[in-house]
Amino acid sequence: MTSGRPAAPPGRVGGWRGGTTWRARTPAGVPGIPSLRGRAWRLLAAVLASGTAVAGCSVPGLSPEAERGRQVYLAYCTACHATDPARDGPLGPAVRGASRDLLEARLLRGDYPPGYQPKRPSRVMQAMPQLAGSLDDLAAYLR
Repeated sequence: MTSGRPAAPPGRVGGWRGGTTWRARTPAGVPGIPSLRGRAWRLLAAVLASGTAVAGCSVPGLSPEAERGRQVYLAYCTACHATDPARDGPLGPAVRGASRDLLEARLLRGDYPPGYQPKRPSRVMQAMPQLAGSLDDLAAYLR
């Protein structure tokens, strides 16, 4: 018994979709998902590759030292300071332009250099002596 609708063309499966449009069979034979061929595969590969490249990219124009400092900043500082060091964070102030002396005092000893007037009166930030080897990189990024 027929329903009065035309049969699917050879190599096609799926239901009637109002008109003569049939859903294509995938290479694996799963109905309802069109197969990707030639140009579509290249486009998909390019999109996926560009997404992967962007995920690990650095900021253009940074020196290698500043890029290492950016990675340290993103890993250790952004929980309290903003991801943009020129902006105040939820707990910490903006740190763009911080001197190496200030970084050394705050990160290694947990205090301020002599004569420095803090931007905020809190003493929440703890010393992070594990960053001693990254002070120059961090200073280069925050310049």
